[in-house]
Amino acid sequence: MAKILIVEDDLTFSQLLQGFLQKHHHEIFTAQNIKAGLKLITQHTFDLLLLDYRLPDGIGLDVLIQTRETGSTVPVIIMTSFNDVRTAVKAIQSGAFDYITKPVNPDELLMIMSEALGVKKEPAADKTGEQPDFVKGNSHHSDKLHEHIDVVSPTDMSILIQGESGTGKEYVARMIHRQSKRASKPFVAIDCGALSKELAASELFGHIKGAFTGAIADKKGMFEYADGGTLFLDEVGNLSYDVQVKLLRALQEKVIQPLGSNKTIPVNVRVITATNDDLVNSVSEGDFRQDLYHRINEFKIQLSPLRVRGHDIDIFIKHFIRLSNAELDRHVTDIAPDAKGILHKYDWPGNLRELKNVIKRMVLLSPGEIAGADTLPDEMLFAVSNNIPQNRESDLKAQNEVHEKQLIQKTLIQVKYNKSKAAKLLNIDRKTLYSKIERYGLDS
Repeated sequence: MAKILIVEDDLTFSQLLQGFLQKHHHEIFTAQNIKAGLKLITQHTFDLLLLDYRLPDGIGLDVLIQTRETGSTVPVIIMTSFNDVRTAVKAIQSGAFDYITKPVNPDELLMIMSEALGVKKEPAADKTGEQPDFVKGNSHHSDKLHEHIDVVSPTDMSILIQGESGTGKEYVARMIHRQSKRASKPFVAIDCGALSKELAASELFGHIKGAFTGAIADKKGMFEYADGGTLFLDEVGNLSYDVQVKLLRALQEKVIQPLGSNKTIPVNVRVITATNDDLVNSVSEGDFRQDLYHRINEFKIQLSPLRVRGHDIDIFIKHFIRLSNAELDRHVTDIAPDAKGILHKYDWPGNLRELKNVIKRMVLLSPGEIAGADTLPDEMLFAVSNNIPQNRESDLKAQNEVHEKQLIQKTLIQVKYNKSKAAKLLNIDRKTLYSKIERYGLDS
């Protein structure tokens, strides 16, 4: 039995959902707006939050963000009546466990809830060091990725993994750890995007009792827990400037200083960081320390989005069907041709994470061996049938990157890949040019 809070302004739907979940032996609390929901969160410890996206006094993401700022890691599922993939992707990027569209399919909701409430165990690695739920594609992008992983894993170099949300940055970090000399030691992952400025330093470096209001006991930081192993810092660009200073010291001097303490603690940690932003721009804008950027970027791995990986998508579809069959006790063998055509036309703003969720939904809703187009999410069918590119053409940053890549490529060809001349023509320094060449895969 789980203690669940439903924040939903549609009273009828809320009551139906409450009754359904109570029949499955869950303890349910309800609120009709953000204010009432946040009040209940301060009074109770919940195992799961079910949040409507649009509420009378804001959006469900406001509840998610405020709970994360208190240090809570309670899983959150966003519910939305709007067939808008961008909303769902934004929810996932903000730290939601998953999303579900209305009208809610009861089996799908129970499946997602079961995943959110389940204790995630570290998957065993096979002889190649890969997780059983990780599969290698056969595209040029995949070959280059695994070549880089194989080369850098045995070293102690700091690695920066860059890629869009859902491209598998944490999977890559775990694979590197398993193929490293630190494989028998801890792998500790932390999402910097879910940490408030006040809590980030405490989470990373620990604190002593009385260090700040609410510090009622000594607490170890993630660096101590990862001692001897690997610390994975996802969305590292979200760390405040003050925490960046402390992180740089920890990396350079291999010591940490818990908040409120005068003592330093030696640590032996390999740090792997990840971001879906261009930290070069963050450095130029003064939001990220240049010295820290160079310290964490001893080796960069660029993950390509799913939409450019060609027939890799067919490999991933088969893989996710196999995983979903095992998890849901289904016997789906393939996707119907019309459904597969839609999967290939779709833009995949949520990348592999979104594909995995879509395939799991299709397997769940397929009573036979072939999953048809009727099992696809409505928003996907609508987007493909209306030729709507999700979150790309309307994304100014994405468009700027497309134009930037084209300009750099044109300039490199013009100067026959003389990078010094190209940098001069583009009016940028050579280091910035090298970074962008690597980011866009423009090596000659």
